[in-house]
Amino acid sequence: MNYLFYKSVIRPAVTYGCEAWTLTNIDEQNLRIFELRILGKIYGPVQNENGSWRIRMNYELNELIVNADIVRFIKSRRIAWLGHVMQMADKRTTKRILQWKPIGTRTRGRPRKRWIAGTEEDVQIVGVKRWRKQCEERTGWKKTTEKAKTHSGL
Repeated sequence: MNYLFYKSVIRPAVTYGCEAWTLTNIDEQNLRIFELRILGKIYGPVQNENGSWRIRMNYELNELIVNADIVRFIKSRRIAWLGHVMQMADKRTTKRILQWKPIGTRTRGRPRKRWIAGTEEDVQIVGVKRWRKQCEERTGWKKTTEKAKTHSGL
């Protein structure tokens, strides 16, 4: 019941539009901290054998939600969106923007991580070979997305 409230009300509000996010390590860390804080509030404290109360540990919260991590959810949604965009017609604006190569020079310093680079990295971690060919088949790509939701490497 408690996790159902989180899953149906809080997580959709937090992850709205997450398909287009480029996540940094700090973003991932902050999202995980947020999720564990909210779950700690939802599930509340637990009583010890001696009668004192304590806050639930992170591993206890992860066991209660069966490792349904918010970052894995976001990355699986990005993988699903990648398949959706790649199945679009070439004239669609979204696909044209994804395939667009900018002209000119970049600013000095380390280049920012692009959305496609992060998503390709996630697809590689899940273990998909030749993803451009595989995402043309909807049922196979849906299985890949479901696999990403539970993959421990993401």
